[in-house]
Amino acid sequence: MTLDVARIRQDFPILSRDVRPGVPLVYLDSTATAQKPVAVIEAMNDFYRHSNANIHRGIHILAEEATALYERGREHVAKFIHAPAVKQIIFTRNASESINLVAYTWGRANLKSGDVMILTEMEHHSNLVPWQMLAAERGAKLAFIPVTGDGLLDLDIYRKLLKQNPKLVAFTHMSNVLGTITPAAEIIRLAHAAGAITVVDGAQSVPHLPVDVQSLDADFLAFSAHKMLGPTGIGALYGKSSLLEAMPPFMGGGDMIKAVHLESFTPNAIPHKFEAGTPAIAEAVGFGAAVAYLTGVGMEAVAAHEQEIIAYALERLEEIPGVRVLGPSAGKKGGVAAFVLEGVHPHDVAQILDHYGVAVRAGHHCAQPLHEKFGLPATTRASFYLYNTRAEVDKLVEAIYGVKKIFG
Repeated sequence: MTLDVARIRQDFPILSRDVRPGVPLVYLDSTATAQKPVAVIEAMNDFYRHSNANIHRGIHILAEEATALYERGREHVAKFIHAPAVKQIIFTRNASESINLVAYTWGRANLKSGDVMILTEMEHHSNLVPWQMLAAERGAKLAFIPVTGDGLLDLDIYRKLLKQNPKLVAFTHMSNVLGTITPAAEIIRLAHAAGAITVVDGAQSVPHLPVDVQSLDADFLAFSAHKMLGPTGIGALYGKSSLLEAMPPFMGGGDMIKAVHLESFTPNAIPHKFEAGTPAIAEAVGFGAAVAYLTGVGMEAVAAHEQEIIAYALERLEEIPGVRVLGPSAGKKGGVAAFVLEGVHPHDVAQILDHYGVAVRAGHHCAQPLHEKFGLPATTRASFYLYNTRAEVDKLVEAIYGVKKIFG
């Protein structure tokens, strides 16, 4: 199935703007946050115009409508990742909070001094720092699957690390720097054989690839709405029911309780046990609309389009003298091209590209240890999504040549 990208772009109002007179926007920063289609914007607007109320406890018509819309968003998300039950979707603020939820609840209930947790060298800080904090608190140990020179995980070393009988394996499904698509199903299978549970950072994979939690057999999967056409301020945690039901609550407050007495409380059932206080209701409505939009497009088609775009981008970038792209070749990565330009700081590259209307990201992309491994303080990152075109890749290349001209 081929995407009609010209038609899709019409659904995104921001893509038609000029960033300055006569300079159209070329948005290549979807790995940081994706743009929003009209369907998402209107769904949230309609909620605030017609159904705004707090959820779950009110019996008036607005409260009932708001509750139904909020829970419909959860249903859309559950179906999108093929969760066996809707109650296995916990709404959080983002993927970072989803991972922290697991660390604070499952981790503190199950890890003790000397226990081993396996991570990878390509993790986003959000799938690194919570486990560092937990290890320091519990006296647990961290071990790391190395990243090879071509940006892949060394699974031979992983198999050796599993002999330490780890309690947990946490890893990214797709690197936000290298674009590497990790062999998640195999990593999970090997972890389970060693008796470990798995936490998958799906912040980059869920927006860009067909993801089926049952096929993967993931114990936990974390992802964010804003990276998949939805609003900021909401994300999701999928967990296996048996694990979620055994875990203590994350935070105390309204809606996460069944009963409260002066000196005790009884927690609510999942998913409400983990959703204390008034949630991001309009954002859940927008999240559901984003998922519905992506489902209508088809995730196989989204993934295929991105493979075509990244292959073309890598081909064009390789033509530029002095450019080095990190990560594996096309076919082994998603739509991410983090690169360095010889003799020019990545921030300078990004700033000059902005004058051409090309929006990219510069820095360590919340993956500082990975950049340290490659001996780099930062990279410039161009990232692609369902609304990007080959012409935008050409504009990126033209702008990089403009950088080279300025710096001689």
